[in-house]
Amino acid sequence: MTDLISIEHLVKHFRLARGQYVHAVDDVSLNIGEKEIVGLVGESGSGKSTLGKTLLGLHDKTSGSVRLRGELLPEKYTAADFQRYAPVMQMIFQDPYSSLNPRMTVGEIVGEGLKLHSAKSNRDIRDEVAQWLTRVGLEADHMSRYPHEFSGGQRQRIGIARALILQPEFVVCDEPISALDVSVQAQVVNLLDELKDSLGLTLLFIAHDLSMVRYVSDRMAVMYLGSLVEVGSADQVFFDPQHPYTRILVGSNPEPDPRQERQRQSTTIQGEIPSPVNIPDGCRFANRCPQVMDICHHNTPELLPLKDITAGAEPRKVACHLYA
Repeated sequence: MTDLISIEHLVKHFRLARGQYVHAVDDVSLNIGEKEIVGLVGESGSGKSTLGKTLLGLHDKTSGSVRLRGELLPEKYTAADFQRYAPVMQMIFQDPYSSLNPRMTVGEIVGEGLKLHSAKSNRDIRDEVAQWLTRVGLEADHMSRYPHEFSGGQRQRIGIARALILQPEFVVCDEPISALDVSVQAQVVNLLDELKDSLGLTLLFIAHDLSMVRYVSDRMAVMYLGSLVEVGSADQVFFDPQHPYTRILVGSNPEPDPRQERQRQSTTIQGEIPSPVNIPDGCRFANRCPQVMDICHHNTPELLPLKDITAGAEPRKVACHLYA
């Protein structure tokens, strides 16, 4: 599989007062193949959304690199860079309420990309907006309405239409279902799955719900405190997690059967997540890990392939001293 996105040692720090920094993303390396869906999971504050925004230039990189089909993307985006790469890379934002301009009509919101990045006439733009609204399950006559007139699920569909109307190759889906009701979540996920097949999209799908991520993703990456701790096929990571953090995440996922859920022994992570300002030495999960060893407090584990992988299978990568 040819890589569409190549991330090498990507770092994003946010500067605070007195020379302190928030280590939002630390030394992340990950490749995303063409027409592949990679799910990115982890607790709130683990750096998932920051990683997605840094890939698209919405945050400047502190260090490291991102390549699109081998082309090195800018460290800091200019207006010309956004003009160039917006038709290729887009984002579906997490909050369907704050991501839409309340002063613009739906037609203006969805059609803005075509207005900026194409030479189409206003009539052609209006026709294409109508087609996309219908495609995402809305009505063409919704173009004249404003965002406050829609439900959360409908607003997210508007956001999807806005992102995909330019038919980009790569889309970051930043928790696109977290603010929606369960029934609407399924509708939006099925819509993304259909559009992915029909448009040949490559997606980075960020979410908390591991079962949902397994359903939509080809591979899954687990992030903790700014770093990746496990990467593998979605079924591998979900059904046979190797990193202690991944095991606890999977164990905390609710069972769909209420009777099994009532009988299931709850698994919770003990201790507090370390401050992203003062990153501890060694493994970042050491103070909460049930299998912690002395080496974990001193040496930082690398994200390396497991040794006992199945022949021909893509190697699972785990950052843990248990497998050193």
